[in-house]
Amino acid sequence: MLHLDDGFDLRPAALDDAALVASWMTRPHILPWWEQDWPESRWVEEISRLAAGEHTIPCMTVLDGVELAYVELYRVRYDRLAEYYVWQEHDWGMHLAIGDTSFVGRGLGRRLIRALADALFRADPLCDRVVAEPSVLNVPSVRAFEAAGFVRQAELELPEKRAHLLVRGREA
Repeated sequence: MLHLDDGFDLRPAALDDAALVASWMTRPHILPWWEQDWPESRWVEEISRLAAGEHTIPCMTVLDGVELAYVELYRVRYDRLAEYYVWQEHDWGMHLAIGDTSFVGRGLGRRLIRALADALFRADPLCDRVVAEPSVLNVPSVRAFEAAGFVRQAELELPEKRAHLLVRGREA
């Protein structure tokens, strides 16, 4: 378990997290953006696949002992996102889904996003930027990233969505 700023903890997702993640992905505030309302068995496969690779780290975040969110931290240079903007060698990206609805709409998203970005900067001294690419229609997510110090750099036409490229530099 890695202790983050602002009281959050981060740990690698385990196969026994698949049921919880699968249930979160069906929730109305997540489903339209992730479109991964897969059965638990598919999430077992996905977490296993991601954990076995070198590109993406599937994680769970915890606050005060409560499972809060599913997070994917990824190296942009190995991700398809690298095809859509001028990336730097040590850019990191993040995908985030706050699953526990009791935490939604309370400002915890921006706190968690900031804590995750700060942790990436500490973990990788060569990283100067952390990026995210939420849908332009996902206004709550865009607002949370901006409140966490991310700045809109571009609009990207990805295969599944029009997205804002949001970038946070070390100095934010």
